[in-house]
Amino acid sequence: MAAPLRIQSDWAQALRKDEGEAWLSCHPPGKPTLYGSLTCQGIGPDGIPEITASEGFIVNEISKKSIHISCPKENASSKFLTPYTTFSRIHTKSITCLDISSGGGLGVSSSADGSMKIWQASNGELRRVLEGHVFDVNCCRFFPSGLVVLSGGMDAQLKIWSAEDASCVATFKGHKGGILDTAIIDRGRNVLSGSRDGTARLWDCGRSACLGVIADCGSSINGVAVGAADNSINLGCPEQVPSEREVGTESKMLLLAREDKKLQCLGLRSRQPVFLFIGSDAFNCCTFLSGFLLLAGTQDGNIYQLDVRSPRDPVQVLHRSGAPVLSLLRFRDGFIASQGDGSCFIVQQDLDHVIELTGADCDPVYKVATWEKQIYTCCRDGLVRRYQLSDL
Repeated sequence: MAAPLRIQSDWAQALRKDEGEAWLSCHPPGKPTLYGSLTCQGIGPDGIPEITASEGFIVNEISKKSIHISCPKENASSKFLTPYTTFSRIHTKSITCLDISSGGGLGVSSSADGSMKIWQASNGELRRVLEGHVFDVNCCRFFPSGLVVLSGGMDAQLKIWSAEDASCVATFKGHKGGILDTAIIDRGRNVLSGSRDGTARLWDCGRSACLGVIADCGSSINGVAVGAADNSINLGCPEQVPSEREVGTESKMLLLAREDKKLQCLGLRSRQPVFLFIGSDAFNCCTFLSGFLLLAGTQDGNIYQLDVRSPRDPVQVLHRSGAPVLSLLRFRDGFIASQGDGSCFIVQQDLDHVIELTGADCDPVYKVATWEKQIYTCCRDGLVRRYQLSDL
């Protein structure tokens, strides 16, 4: 991947006034950083500023919410997007997780202020407060219906909530440590959780019962992902006949991002190992891109792309900075990643440039969610940012 370009986090505001300036930089790996600046030469009749770049940088295109910059010497090119809108009133402190409902109407988020809230995705207006976890809520997500929320907390409990009246309809107990991530299988009759206690558990939502410990790895499970496996992948056979309450687990893979630098993949129904990959540092997050391709991000800033059919050698390793990779999300024919230095970017196969979602000023962006052409991020600065991709 080409050298990353960086830009002043509030560039859109800075370049709205005459002679306003914003800094730029290009970070070629193993070479000195190139520094530059953008200057506003005035505002055009359409309200779009006229921008010039200092030596070594080129402004390819500019709109009200985006600017496309290249650094020809390093063959680097990025389109920077500024938020379409920012929601500052949902939480008062760092926002650790968020999700958007399948219909795009609602958002759910959890925060270091101890709260979990449901809000209107269009304007951030508060709809419901979900109260019942003791201590912080680490993860929250909508079921595919968009009417029900699954959450996991530091209290080692998994809870299911009605988004309509904020009632807690089920609580799952069994983990001995905080729950760090969850996954929903198909329509959600079964769900998965990964915990600090080193186990991944499968749950029956109808009976609030644990259907089994899928993995016990002796190390904190920071991220979990479930994906449908390509036919060519041998997922193994279960040693015992699965419960008839286990629904939708066949031909699925389970991926575990572990604190002990290991990325573990197993057959979800068989509980049999598919591979174990050792990375450069603790794995924080993981996701499937297809029936055989996956991504996993580490604490030291590496994004590994692996092929389940030959996992020993990564397809590629992306490294843009040493900041922890905090979230990875499949998006169109590529992915969105966010890191602990505030960077959040989209990589698409058919684009010769990276799309950077700007606004966070060195504050970690913990999670990203999408709905159609809208992208939502949550950050340590307590803001939810919404970006509009219609101008892509």
